[in-house]
Amino acid sequence: MDIELNAGTGNTFDGLTGFAANFTATARHQDGYGMGLLDSISIDNTGTITGLFTNGISRTLAQIIIAEFTNAGGLIKAGKTLFKESANSGSALRGTAGQNIAAVISSGALESSNVDLAQEFTRMIVSQRGFQANARVITTSDAMLNDLVNLRQ
Repeated sequence: MDIELNAGTGNTFDGLTGFAANFTATARHQDGYGMGLLDSISIDNTGTITGLFTNGISRTLAQIIIAEFTNAGGLIKAGKTLFKESANSGSALRGTAGQNIAAVISSGALESSNVDLAQEFTRMIVSQRGFQANARVITTSDAMLNDLVNLRQ
């Protein structure tokens, strides 16, 4: 990349100038884009992350890489939602979505829950009924012990 630095022509006011004030450098004209801050990002279905800047320019920032395993069940749990490669899982086949990996990335989409709500509600009700039954057993045994203490007196 060649960069040309032109401080101006001598004895003229077309470049950097100095007057009886604080020094400041001001660009009078430019041949490129103005300064832009990252305003937003978007991700397409192949995993390409594109940034939109405040000066109206958009640039590709990164690419999401996906790993696929021949036996995903052979991965080793590494905590929370992390997994590690193992001898049973095989080596990772890395690639991009839609090109060398048969996958698509859905940006901005919410994943549906994989929990069966009817089954979970049923389990919750059964647990609650069990708790209530245990509480009644404790209350009944407490009343029986009180009666036993009262009989002895």
